[in-house]
Amino acid sequence: MGYRVAVVGATGNVGREIMQILAEREFPCDEVAAVASSRSHGTEVEFGDTGKMLKCRNIEHFDWAGWDIALFSAGSGPAKEYAPKAAAAGCVVIDNSSLYRMDPDVPLIVPEVNPDAIDEYKKKNIIANPNCSTAQLVVALKPLHDAATIKRVVVSTYQSVSGAGKAGMDELFQQSRAIFVGDPVVPEKFTKQIAFNVIPHIDVFMDDGATKEEWKMVVETKKILDSRIKLNATCVRVPVFVGHSEAVNIEFENELGAEQAMEILREAPGIMLVDKREDGGYVTPVESAGDGATYVSRVREDPTVENGLTLWCVSDNLRKGAALNAVQIAELLGRRHLKKG
Repeated sequence: MGYRVAVVGATGNVGREIMQILAEREFPCDEVAAVASSRSHGTEVEFGDTGKMLKCRNIEHFDWAGWDIALFSAGSGPAKEYAPKAAAAGCVVIDNSSLYRMDPDVPLIVPEVNPDAIDEYKKKNIIANPNCSTAQLVVALKPLHDAATIKRVVVSTYQSVSGAGKAGMDELFQQSRAIFVGDPVVPEKFTKQIAFNVIPHIDVFMDDGATKEEWKMVVETKKILDSRIKLNATCVRVPVFVGHSEAVNIEFENELGAEQAMEILREAPGIMLVDKREDGGYVTPVESAGDGATYVSRVREDPTVENGLTLWCVSDNLRKGAALNAVQIAELLGRRHLKKG
């Protein structure tokens, strides 16, 4: 006996990826509903590679009664309006927007990092999925924090355009083509030209000069991993279609050498260590695309602090940064709370 699962935002990049991953991982679904806005009503989306096509249902008229889990990837607006309605009807919401992440009554979950926190979901019947850049970071930090206690993290991100949705991917493609044929380049989705360029600006600016993306990494890491960790982030958009990369500098309370850290990372859940210290002996976004792992490379000691390490972290932002993590939360929820059969 399986679950009745609604995928909200089913026509978007993350929604389609959720469909793919539900099928790939053989999530126990008795029924799957593709749910989207009224403008996508009737649009067909494929359920993974099964060949099964699902017609999108209009979220405005969707009856949440009798559905077990709703995987929301439709943004904060629809989440604000419809997630409480689904939750009130007894359907557990797993939301990929930023809306509920810092709500003290909503658990913010990365299953490899803080699975026990999911037990708090009953307060609102809503579980939050973290920001894409935070998700891969905390997967890499967790086993090292357990071993030597992290004091401080400085991270610079290199985030792909798919983090800005289909419009971001389209803009990179169109601008790249325009440059090659000599057409004018007009930024629309991004604040500056993204093709053959990098933009140190993701989301809106805040009063202290940080962007909201950078703020998210700080507060989400504290909520998921440890409130005592000090973190400083610089988030940069780069001309890559899929896959976020991060250069991470970590300062520990206790001694942890590079070789010991690599041994720990080799055994850690969700991590693939690829660190050959030779030409090509590391992972880039191209290799991570389509994979669910968080890849770690370039692990080395930082001689500028007493107990410091530096590493390179890469992951498919549409997968571990969004869709895969949401499905893993659903699997964890099923194991701990929504047992069927």
